Amino acid sequence: LFSLTPAVHLSRSEIRPGLTEGSRGSTGNAWRHLGSKLIVIELATAMVLLVAAGLLGKSLYRLLRVDVGFEADRLLMLQVAAPRSSYANGAQAAAFARRVLDRIAGLPGVNSVGLTTDIPISHWGDTTWFRIVGRPWHGEHNDTPERDVSPGYFTTIGARLLRGRYFLENEDASKPRVAIVNRALAQQFFPGQDPIGQQISGLASDAKPIQIIGLIENIKEGALDTANRPVLYFPFNQTPASYFILVVRTSQAGESLLPSISSAVHRINPAVVTAGGATMNERINDSQSAYLHRSSAWLVGSFAVFALLLGAIGLYGVVAYSVSQRTREIGIRMALGAERASVYRLILREAGRLTALGVATGLIASLAAGTLLRGLLFSVRSWDIPTLAAVAAVLAIAALFASFLPARRAAAVNPVEALRAE
Repeated sequence: LFSLTPAVHLSRSEIRPGLTEGSRGSTGNAWRHLGSKLIVIELATAMVLLVAAGLLGKSLYRLLRVDVGFEADRLLMLQVAAPRSSYANGAQAAAFARRVLDRIAGLPGVNSVGLTTDIPISHWGDTTWFRIVGRPWHGEHNDTPERDVSPGYFTTIGARLLRGRYFLENEDASKPRVAIVNRALAQQFFPGQDPIGQQISGLASDAKPIQIIGLIENIKEGALDTANRPVLYFPFNQTPASYFILVVRTSQAGESLLPSISSAVHRINPAVVTAGGATMNERINDSQSAYLHRSSAWLVGSFAVFALLLGAIGLYGVVAYSVSQRTREIGIRMALGAERASVYRLILREAGRLTALGVATGLIASLAAGTLLRGLLFSVRSWDIPTLAAVAAVLAIAALFASFLPARRAAAVNPVEALRAE
């Protein structure tokens, strides 16, 4: 007992070598330093992958909530193709389309119905060249997508009419040609002017003028991640065809009505082919751009979770190994009166240092990697601060949990047994 008394009066310089000794050889320190470097690399890699997954996930979230210019809920679509031999001229095709619309409108659960030659959220489809009547023309080609729609199409999909009117049922091939334009076309070709009443025409010298009667808000005709383009809408009755796409607004779950809608069309003519029945929400979620963003987010996210787990397990291993190598040091500290809280701080400080180095390195790498993802992002910056902060917080929390168990084990060290083992 008395032989231990002089140890209390040792100077700090004499005690420090014993406290800082991590092991009895250089091999343990070498493995510890190597493990620390690997942990920094693993955490930095996890940071890069988590940031990429976060950016892609946020991009997908905003993509699926982009303003499409119409109401997608409870909206069905069905492709209808009639044999051309049965509907050889425009009048026959128009009469067939009118019969289909009337038959579908009378079905239970159907609120309204319309048709179009190309559905939204697909592709730009057919385009047309036009010039503005009354303006000098020098042979330039104004190229814009066109859609042929029924009078009830816009009200069925819930488009927003800004000025003018929609098409009328009696506006067929015998009436003067009319058109409806979207906001993008009005802004590009009639800046500061009211497009209602303006006239356009084809490029041929004998082309009949087409009067603009309506202006609607932009409808997302192309892919979700593309900018709105100028679009011309013409009455289907003025240019009828034997192929069209039905759009049906329902008062209940749309999928249950698809069989009855298809049967109603076949009762008019069994030779008619129907295909592509789906809800508008399904089409939006399964569109090419949404599929690309979703696949990228899931792929990168899977690797990110794996990297996070690998980094957390590696950090736990390094800290646990460090604790095992510093058992004598911890025992001496506790023998000299160190509290458990100070032992926790000692161990967690080392884990925090590794985590800070990994996060800092990963942050720099994430900013560089974000520029490579710029082409896949939609309405999200590659250096999105909330995403970077959230990922850093996730890594910090994961590191805290990974290092807590070794820290608790270190705080539970019995100083007498630790010194005796040494």
